[in-house]
Amino acid sequence: MFDGYDSCSEDTSSSSSSDESEEEVSPLPSSLPIIKNNGQVYTYPDGKSGMATCEMCGMVGVRDAFYSKTKRFCSVSCSRSYSSNSKKASILARLQGKPPTKKAKVLQKQPLVAKLAAYAQYQATLQNQAKTKAAVPVEGFSWGSYINSNSFTAAPVTCFKHAPMGTCWGDISEGVRVEVPNTDCSLPTKVFWIAGIVKLAGYNALLRYEGFENDSNLDFWCNVCGSDIHPVGWCATSGKPLVPPRTIQHKYTNWKAFLVKRLTGAKTLPPDFSQKVSESMQYPFRTSMRVEVVDKTHLCRTRVAVVENVIGGRLRLVYEESEDKTDDFWCHMYSPLIHHIGWSRSIGHRFKRSDITKKQDGHFDAPSHLFLKVKEVDTAGEWFKEGMKLEAIDPLNLSAICVATIRKVLADGYLMIGIDGSEAADGSDWFCYHATSPSIFPVGFCEINMIELTPPRGYTKLPFKWFDYLRETDSIAAPVKLFNKEVPNHGFHVGMKLEAVDLMEPRLVCVATVTRIIHRLLRIHFDGWEDEYDQWVDCESPDLYPVGWCQLTGYQLQPPAPQSSRDNQSSSSKQKKKSKSQQYKGHKKMTSLQLKEELLDGEEYSFLQGASDQESNGSASYYIKQEP
Repeated sequence: MFDGYDSCSEDTSSSSSSDESEEEVSPLPSSLPIIKNNGQVYTYPDGKSGMATCEMCGMVGVRDAFYSKTKRFCSVSCSRSYSSNSKKASILARLQGKPPTKKAKVLQKQPLVAKLAAYAQYQATLQNQAKTKAAVPVEGFSWGSYINSNSFTAAPVTCFKHAPMGTCWGDISEGVRVEVPNTDCSLPTKVFWIAGIVKLAGYNALLRYEGFENDSNLDFWCNVCGSDIHPVGWCATSGKPLVPPRTIQHKYTNWKAFLVKRLTGAKTLPPDFSQKVSESMQYPFRTSMRVEVVDKTHLCRTRVAVVENVIGGRLRLVYEESEDKTDDFWCHMYSPLIHHIGWSRSIGHRFKRSDITKKQDGHFDAPSHLFLKVKEVDTAGEWFKEGMKLEAIDPLNLSAICVATIRKVLADGYLMIGIDGSEAADGSDWFCYHATSPSIFPVGFCEINMIELTPPRGYTKLPFKWFDYLRETDSIAAPVKLFNKEVPNHGFHVGMKLEAVDLMEPRLVCVATVTRIIHRLLRIHFDGWEDEYDQWVDCESPDLYPVGWCQLTGYQLQPPAPQSSRDNQSSSSKQKKKSKSQQYKGHKKMTSLQLKEELLDGEEYSFLQGASDQESNGSASYYIKQEP
């Protein structure tokens, strides 16, 4: 509503409204709007006067707070501008919800137009709110309490470019003022008050009502992108009263003067913040779209699946042959595991043909431009070859980086990778990685970064040495220069909290912590679970989200495992050992009502904590020199 502020206070002798209006831009500004000193924006009910509409700008507010004895205008500026003669400019200003400039003039009173303009603006505000999905609380778990009781920090929203507002968060930080519902009030109607951000944790903000100073008794957590949080000035434009909390209502005799003094020069949310939130939560994928996705029972091939649900950009895909729609797979729309129809044929990837020869009614192929674009590579010169050795994250045990081999070179830079020592005879567990994938590494990566490399199963010559292994297998290492060495300035730090998908059970989004950072590689620990469930994930993975993402999108968040479950999982991991499954499910964590259903190998891999943990975002010494 900052187009509704001008630079003059009520006791100013002349109008000084700005002649220029701010233009709308796509991203939020890097610098948040500054609240100007203008008493007209603060309203409060006195129980007697009722509401009034400014006959100049159309602003709706409490009558007692309006200017002059007649209460016809919200400020000196509007009163003086009303006496001039530019009807067109005035009506235009009202319809845009903006105050008139010094040049704006009217020929006669226009109270009806003013009311219509205010009503139109109010309806537009309600529409924007309706587009923003209401925040959904997670039963039994509170991020606010969890963070407060343990003094945790959360990864900022700007770390997650794929998440809502990830690219246009601006400089929302501690000290920003907002208007929120006043819960410390006995009035029968919903009223609001101004609060300041005390602490940020992802989308969530710890707020303190203005007037409480250092008293934190009524501090509360709120999702910044929720429908109940607004820029300062929203109440004035929407005709909503500002009422001080009951606990401090007698602290000041002139709350209006207090607010003007406290808020002048402070920052607030941009006026189009709710609109930007709504726009960032629009997803191009639709139900009934057909895609190609990895076959979770045979990783070496893809199958056709149909989009059944879209929640926060995450897709529930049902394999086309599943009649009861229970054979499904969850992934983000930017996941490297999904592709447009025809992708497998175009690059030479294995594909399971569907028994359904004809598209079902209503199903249609998803357009190719909706899918993640991979970086183009030059395969004309020196390139990957079958049989070359490398290191790769095991897709069936994401806590381990293993010795691996290139089994097949596909088109467009794609490679089929096999994990040495555990491959199926028919190659059904080969996995497709692109050459630029951050999940494959050159020989020596683990050694130089002090990560324990998982040797081939059954390999007895320990400790594992690449030089000896290459000689014994009569193979060569893939050239270092062919790997992706880009390290973005991701902003993550060890100890930061976030919400992360359990990629071994990808329908689950869990409370998680960053425990190690190796350049662009993050080790994600699921709170309440043993380290064997940790997963190596890229810093730009679409399966990582800010704190509060589940609440914002309505997705179910899995809280940390309770102590009783930890004891069960500990005893189970010692007693129950299974061979690695070929299904794209490994360590399963229990949900709120379930214990984990299966385990992968019982082997535990310890990771050396050394100086190689790169908490900075620089590339540092990324690779070790290869021995001849």
